[in-house]
Amino acid sequence: MKKVFITGASSGIGKALALAYAKRGYSVGLTARREEILQDVAQACEKLGGTPFVYRLDVQDAEKCKSVADQFMADAGNIDIAIANAGIGGDDGLFSGDSNQINTILNTNILGVTNTLMPFIPAMKAQNSGALVCISSVASFMPLPFHGGYSSSKIAIRMIFDSWRPTLQKYKIKTISICPGFVDTPIVKGPARRFPMKSAEDAAEQFIKVIDLGYSTYIYPWPYRIFILIVQLTPEKFYNWLIKKMFGKPIT
Repeated sequence: MKKVFITGASSGIGKALALAYAKRGYSVGLTARREEILQDVAQACEKLGGTPFVYRLDVQDAEKCKSVADQFMADAGNIDIAIANAGIGGDDGLFSGDSNQINTILNTNILGVTNTLMPFIPAMKAQNSGALVCISSVASFMPLPFHGGYSSSKIAIRMIFDSWRPTLQKYKIKTISICPGFVDTPIVKGPARRFPMKSAEDAAEQFIKVIDLGYSTYIYPWPYRIFILIVQLTPEKFYNWLIKKMFGKPIT
């Protein structure tokens, strides 16, 4: 039986991935801050044929991430795939005079990824196999007003993976950055909900295929690849004018 560990598994993409892997008969490590909701996800995983293990976890806590990773490998019998999905959105609090808001986003979305994944790397190196996955975003390819913390955090984790990849390939450890556009999850709020969205269930099925194939960076769904190219070719002044029209207020 294969083993997958998923942070932020109580809702959205994390929950959808957990259920999709359960259907495939995986042992599934479920983590989130809200353990009572995880218990419902665990029951659903069991009904689908998976073997769930539930752990309450705040990914900002490095020591707890290490102990939970070790506990999952002991409970499930090692690790095949570790998915750093936990993340938060929100605006920077740009005019508040206080850095707490943006720092919480940066700490959760960047340090939460390294806290989650690094404890698994020695085991994957020893077994000469494994897959590390981060859920980045199409926002990592474009600046968004009031959301510098979110966009930059998603750039950062892509760059971490790009930097790790040449070294980890030697040990047959795949490093996969998945960059979703607007998927119908609770994190998508405000004007973003006017964009066409894929369901979390459809996204999860596609992401599992991508993980199996060992993609490096994957943008989903495919029309966003064209959109990103257009953004990269658009003069800065015009882009800034247009994006302010689209996202003129903070999304909380």
